[in-house]
Amino acid sequence: MFRARFKKEIVAEFWPPVRPGKTQKAIVLCDGMPSIPRKQALASFLASKGYWVFYPRYRGAWESDGEFLKASPHLDILDVIHELPKGVREVTFGQRFSLAPEEIFVIGGSFGGAAAILASLDLRVKKVIANCPVVDWAVLSKSEKAETSNPSYAAYIREAFGAAYRLSDRNWEKLRSGKFYNPAYHVKEIVPSKVMMFHAWDDPYVPYKSVARFATRTGIKLKSFRRGGHLSTDETVRKYWPQIKKFFAE
Repeated sequence: MFRARFKKEIVAEFWPPVRPGKTQKAIVLCDGMPSIPRKQALASFLASKGYWVFYPRYRGAWESDGEFLKASPHLDILDVIHELPKGVREVTFGQRFSLAPEEIFVIGGSFGGAAAILASLDLRVKKVIANCPVVDWAVLSKSEKAETSNPSYAAYIREAFGAAYRLSDRNWEKLRSGKFYNPAYHVKEIVPSKVMMFHAWDDPYVPYKSVARFATRTGIKLKSFRRGGHLSTDETVRKYWPQIKKFFAE
């Protein structure tokens, strides 16, 4: 595992493929929020399957510079993708890696599922996996009540995570507009064949009905489970890797 910085602000861990194939392929992982960065094991698994894997921190989160939610987080993912053809410099010893990925995929869960779906709008992204994704921030008030009684969710994040998220009340409130960082606002633009979603009926944080309705409106393939709660992206990708791999190849 190595570290790199993109656009002078975004810190990302990355893994070269263990066994490079004839076609260079890259996967970008999108984290949930709030969460502790812990997809390293998943990244290593994907690298063992022949992919370059990049695991960025959103601007304003954890090691990255900037202000969280000042801009849509999916733009951070696209900034990483934009710089990949330039090669990557590992920050510790300055080692340079040359790559020119012919196929780029994005995998995200929960909050990061929204980033993955919105990244699918970019022509450079071939396919996307969205695991228990937030597809419409209209569910925000319900999720806030479920997680904390604090009247300001942004205040709760600052208190619980300190400087891990540089999040202002103003930036958090942007999610309520229905337009900012919201897949539901882009229903007509989404290409359904580029996205596969996974979700459980008993998810306590992201209502299944909102995701099922989004799948119906867009035509996106949704794999549903009666039980599972808020599904782990690591477990979902590992368990359904043969199906995901086939989807990536289509």
